[in-house]
Amino acid sequence: MDCRLDQLTEWVSQQVETRTTPVVLEVVSGDASFRRYFRLRAEEDTKDLIAVDAPPPQEDCKSFVSVARALLEAGVEVPEVFAVDYEQGFMLLSDLGDDLLLDCLSRSDVEALNVEELTVEALYQKALGCLAQIMSCKAPVPSYSGLKLQDEMSLFPDWFLQEYLGVAVEPQVLRPAFDLLAESALEQPQVFVHRDYHSRNLMITPRQTLGVIDFQDAVVGPITYDIVSLLRDCYVAWPLSRVESWVEESRQYLQQKGLVNPSVTQSQFMKWFDLMGAQRHLKAIGIFARLNCRDAKPGYLLDIPRTLRYLLDVCDEYDALSDLAGEIRQRILPALFEKNKQASQWFQKAHYVDIDLNLTG
Repeated sequence: MDCRLDQLTEWVSQQVETRTTPVVLEVVSGDASFRRYFRLRAEEDTKDLIAVDAPPPQEDCKSFVSVARALLEAGVEVPEVFAVDYEQGFMLLSDLGDDLLLDCLSRSDVEALNVEELTVEALYQKALGCLAQIMSCKAPVPSYSGLKLQDEMSLFPDWFLQEYLGVAVEPQVLRPAFDLLAESALEQPQVFVHRDYHSRNLMITPRQTLGVIDFQDAVVGPITYDIVSLLRDCYVAWPLSRVESWVEESRQYLQQKGLVNPSVTQSQFMKWFDLMGAQRHLKAIGIFARLNCRDAKPGYLLDIPRTLRYLLDVCDEYDALSDLAGEIRQRILPALFEKNKQASQWFQKAHYVDIDLNLTG
């Protein structure tokens, strides 16, 4: 028996009293959090709605509503909040559709949308262009601190190395790397950061606009954070040359918008991007392992090899991260491949992408 769903259904019924049929909620999705999403099918001449079950105290509806309203004011397309019950943890939102950016990154899905110009390049230009609007958002959100950055990276040894692999890495190997990554993040221009800006949190709406979801954990933080979340996505990998080109386009665009000082060179911005990615990927690997070990969600283990590949590639590029690179090769990868026999194959494939960049061209 799903008591929360019964309570949500009753609450939604009270919000849509004009409906002539009983309220039926269809499961849309859950995610890595405790939130669940349900679709309320529209009656004639009305639009579908999304009902959200965000159980307190695990989830914070106040943050979601506050950030959603601020992003709308900044010109970002996000779900509109029609009703909210903070005490119960229920929300009723506008529906942005079913087409996640990730799901659109195949020829069949893009053709199904019937949009001739919807190439991967066009999709990513939409996503990168939206970031300047997000960065200008004025929502009152907390700032990233050195302590917060360090706490996020600690998920890697705590959950991935110790809990999942049973590997202990000496602090003198991890600490210098963690310090470097935190320092690099804090020296960057600090802007509004979505904090989970990737292909599973971006949507192509029925009107072919870009919709943005899952923004409630936003912070003020490093300017490359959302860029690396998108371009070194834990769920899809692009060729290095294409990523570097997108990063440089972003630097130039943000300089034009006054968000990056003109004195910041291409190499400096790329270094910020690389090291920010390493920090985020350490955190993400730890979260994927925690979802398996603590929350019984093993599906995210599939994304660890790709994310670890990103991390190792960056460590290979910077001398200050060479000790961490050596530890990954000598101890962490062998332990991962022993734990999961398929991980070796996934790790090798992470260098490549099997999606055509010109999907409709």
